[in-house]
Amino acid sequence: MKVEKKVISNLNKCYSLSELTHEGKHCFLVAAEKKDPCYLFSEDGEQLETVWKEPGGVMTMTPVPGTEDQFLATWKFYSPNDSAEARIVIATRKGKDDWELRTLCYAPFVHRFGILSRGGINYLIVCCLKTGHEYKNDWRFPGACYGAVLPKDLSSFDADHPLQLELIMDDMLKNHGYCKLKNGGHDAALIACEDGAFLIDPPAVYGEEWEVTQISTIPSSDSILLDFDGDGELELGCISPFHGNSLVIYHLDEDGNYVPQWKYSRPEKETEMIHATWTCQLLGKPTWIVGWRKGTKDTIAITWDAEAGDYKTEFIDRNTGCANAMHFVNAKGQDVVVAANREIDEVAMYTITE
Repeated sequence: MKVEKKVISNLNKCYSLSELTHEGKHCFLVAAEKKDPCYLFSEDGEQLETVWKEPGGVMTMTPVPGTEDQFLATWKFYSPNDSAEARIVIATRKGKDDWELRTLCYAPFVHRFGILSRGGINYLIVCCLKTGHEYKNDWRFPGACYGAVLPKDLSSFDADHPLQLELIMDDMLKNHGYCKLKNGGHDAALIACEDGAFLIDPPAVYGEEWEVTQISTIPSSDSILLDFDGDGELELGCISPFHGNSLVIYHLDEDGNYVPQWKYSRPEKETEMIHATWTCQLLGKPTWIVGWRKGTKDTIAITWDAEAGDYKTEFIDRNTGCANAMHFVNAKGQDVVVAANREIDEVAMYTITE
């Protein structure tokens, strides 16, 4: 694997990433964790616009399905100790460097969220790290997941008329991880917390309940499901525990239980605060991109080596402290990884070839 790096911005505490269709072209967004801007870039890394200058606190962004120049984002989640005013906002472009910003819903401590489609209906799933807070490092109020039907037209929502959320599941201590995946042909979410990993499916029929299935009891900061070896069964990848330093992949045994198959071999003092996580097809192979913010601060790609019968890791970058990463294939057919290298305030693009 060959990696060509290009630094495209120096954004203070850069954190959140998302693809976006802008004026009919594939682009992407980068936003900051602290009180800093959100930028729009072309897919080749040219900065096109400033979407907002503040307030920041952006943990997650995602485009609104069926639209261009419109996306949802978290605002005002500055840390687990400073996010009681967090919410999800709607950003809609009106012109050059002119974006309308409105509140979609209030969601204190919202860390991750996503849009899931099933049966022709879009659903919003909102994952809150905790549900209350009175002092620093207060974890007495476990997190929760909420859901709602997301209308195609969002023009009626604002600070005075927010989207109403319904509880899907509560009592989720350190509810941090979110991974969108396909389950039986529809979108689903894999949610990770101290109690393990939960597969959450939107209602099969409009008006029915959300489906929640616990697939693991392993305390996890983030979890993924991916068929690395092509045997038709999904492996479970876990970052453990909350903001942890353990990176393990599990596979299903004959009884349908996940058992350890592989563990990243570096000393855990070198892989502190594993945080970036993204699954994709990279160079035609199922790949898990992982980065950590302390220790050696590396970013790696994990794949299955069929010849060796084991997992293989390759470095994308070193000593950058990646908070989040994202992959896409550009118009030239090249594999591109974008990284928010938070610990050095660097937004980087990596073109990856054989």
